Amino acid sequence: QVQLVESGGGLVQVGGSLRLSCAASGSDFSARVMGWYRRTPGNQRELLAAITSGMVPTYFNSAKGRFTISRDNAKNTVYLQMERLKPLATGVYYCAAAPPYDPLGVRNEWGQGTQVTVSP
Repeated sequence: QVQLVESGGGLVQVGGSLRLSCAASGSDFSARVMGWYRRTPGNQRELLAAITSGMVPTYFNSAKGRFTISRDNAKNTVYLQMERLKPLATGVYYCAAAPPYDPLGVRNEWGQGTQVTVSP
């Protein structure tokens, strides 16, 4: 069981940067794959980036080449550094945690989300 709280969202101009943070509380943080998702217009959640307990990152779709996921297990926190932001990056970003020792995307636990708005 884990509680996730996102922060760091806000309004940014095109080309700007933001760093999202996800603070986790609960058990076995270091054993969980963590990820960042963005809500789509159809109310689906699109996986942007994931990072394993061994610090191996994976990037998907528009996040490739522009976003960096990282984690600090001592602080129970995962980050998403977003660079060169475009208006398409606007949306609600969610932190997600897999159950300990499980892959991401099967039985995720979710944060409440943080809004990112990129002004044109």
